[in-house]
Amino acid sequence: MARRWGGWLLWAVAMMTVAGCASSPDTSGGRFVGRAVKVDGQTAYYQVFVPRTAAASRGDLPVVLFLHGSGERGRDGRRQTQAGLGPYLRQHAATFPALVVLPQTPDDQEWSGGNNRIALAALDAAIAEFGADPRRQYLTGMSMGGYGSWNIALDAPQRFAAIVPVCGAVLAPRAVRPTLFVEAVAHEADPYAAIAQRLRNVPIWMFHGALDDVVPPEDDRKLHAAFQQAGAKDVRYTEYPDGNHNAWDATYADAAMWEWMWAQRR
Repeated sequence: MARRWGGWLLWAVAMMTVAGCASSPDTSGGRFVGRAVKVDGQTAYYQVFVPRTAAASRGDLPVVLFLHGSGERGRDGRRQTQAGLGPYLRQHAATFPALVVLPQTPDDQEWSGGNNRIALAALDAAIAEFGADPRRQYLTGMSMGGYGSWNIALDAPQRFAAIVPVCGAVLAPRAVRPTLFVEAVAHEADPYAAIAQRLRNVPIWMFHGALDDVVPPEDDRKLHAAFQQAGAKDVRYTEYPDGNHNAWDATYADAAMWEWMWAQRR
């Protein structure tokens, strides 16, 4: 296992110079850089936001893994920066204090299986390259990426210091999207209780719009109740009364959320 992990990491590092040619232009603060990683024989391109303080903060640098929604799928390695956390990072490039890893799923695929392995491989490569603190790994995702946040967290329950799922859910929201669900608990009699039992010791803050007509908030309400029933240490739920599906705009603009996130460590 270690030999295989070392193989893709060395390959990812070797690709950094080539992928860097596709980087976004530098800014007066942080910047996006393009990278590539190969997992299970598949090459995937992703972006890394490198904060202005990266060199000075090496070793204590927090790192966020961001999972995009359905509209940002593709193979260009860039579209995932166009909605959700990416625009916020551009607006706050001079002050945002953390490394952010933004992988991308191919068209018509979800955050599951091989795509989750690619996301974690990209995260590992970024930690190795930029010297992020392994104790300060955070996970967030929006819409399809909210589902993915649960999938990845359940696959690696000891890894992340905090999780922020935004307008996600557990079960498929509509019959037209039957492949969108949290795989790890799909066969559980009570999937909400199963998630709560397995992640009750992880700090979690869920966000959703009360008027969401794409992924309705009912699953997050059930999850929050399940976490309370399980005696979770720090699981929060914010529901925006007038918010629709794009709850990510308010979430990533919430200074209190970031302050809470940065305070968490494994």
